[in-house]
Amino acid sequence: MTEFSDKMLEFDRRHIWHPYTSMTEPLPIYPVVRASGVELELADGRRLIDGMSSWWCAIHGYNNPRLNKAVQVQLENMAHVMFGGISHKPAVELVEKLLKILPPGLEHVFLADSGSVSVEVAIKMALQYWQAVGKSKKTRLFTVRGGYHGDTMAAMSVCDPDTGMHHLFSDILPKQLFADKPVCRFDMPYVPDSISSLEQILKENANEIAAAIIEPIVQGAGGMWFYHPQYLSDLRDLCDKYNVLLICDEIATGFGRTGRMFACEWADISPDIMCVGKSLTGGYMTLAATIASSRVAKGISSDGGVFMHGPTFMANPLACSVACESLDILSEGLWLKQVKHIEEQLTMQLEAARGLPNVADVRVLGAIGVVELKEPVDMAAIQQMFVDSGVWIRPFGKLVYLMPPYIISEEQLATLSSALLHAISA
Repeated sequence: MTEFSDKMLEFDRRHIWHPYTSMTEPLPIYPVVRASGVELELADGRRLIDGMSSWWCAIHGYNNPRLNKAVQVQLENMAHVMFGGISHKPAVELVEKLLKILPPGLEHVFLADSGSVSVEVAIKMALQYWQAVGKSKKTRLFTVRGGYHGDTMAAMSVCDPDTGMHHLFSDILPKQLFADKPVCRFDMPYVPDSISSLEQILKENANEIAAAIIEPIVQGAGGMWFYHPQYLSDLRDLCDKYNVLLICDEIATGFGRTGRMFACEWADISPDIMCVGKSLTGGYMTLAATIASSRVAKGISSDGGVFMHGPTFMANPLACSVACESLDILSEGLWLKQVKHIEEQLTMQLEAARGLPNVADVRVLGAIGVVELKEPVDMAAIQQMFVDSGVWIRPFGKLVYLMPPYIISEEQLATLSSALLHAISA
């Protein structure tokens, strides 16, 4: 007897709304009954090698004994307690560990409950900062096209307004300022003119711009694009020149995914505000953080000011405990070799896709491998092909990509690459 019956599957189809899908014509789903290492086990007994890290967060794999134990030990003490007027050891220890690895100057940590919420918090921090220091006209945000920062309201307003997934809401979202998408590739010589669009907008609108927000080095769900580190460095300089705060959204890139602990390290810069999430707990619990510089925190807090945000599950003790253990695993340094090996193997194995007539580009950075097609995939069909090949790969649009757990073996990664190449060649 399976642990997920046909009756459950039919109930799911009729009543459960999955992300980015229709209730009248839902995409097929594949019931998972357990997961271990880098494998997902389906209800029918098939095992799939996970190439997605469960949307990029399960960096240490599934059913990790150390992460399991961290949750179990904390559960014996308390699962949750409000954070208003209360603190607890897991939160203190987590912030201590974060401050040791964050870029310099980031000192004040707000523990939120999801990546998208951490972006909302960052935006509110920037807006409240300028109000507190007497520049209340600085109320707009500045970003680049091709970006993605989440599905909540303020976060949607800084996602790409045309090609992003939130164009349906364009008439009700705040009107932000967008520079051209960075076209300077990570792996090509930098062209200084790349920032001309940035500087023009900042120069003309600095008096009303509160902050620039950007995904460092890797634009994620907006296009899986890797841009040159000097572009980010130049943006940091421009923000300083025109007195604009810089927010770095490291939700997808943080904790080693690009080959550095944080992607902004490629440019050797520190933002005024940083957002982290996803991998923070190793994929075990929902938790995120928005970290601010002393300038921002003390500005908001001047004259008795308080920051106006407080999620119910902020600093959840279970999530903080497992995040502490995840950071301890990262602190041992094995991830550096793991990510480097993944990068080398993906670079070699995905190169075969470059010559295919339907392929527009192939790019690899750290533990991210991307094959960009010329036309969007047939999602239902390609998903079935991947499952039949024993892998879990979830493309979107024209992008078929791999972001596996760091613990993946050479053989498992080869299976993922082979399945990807087979699917796009079919």
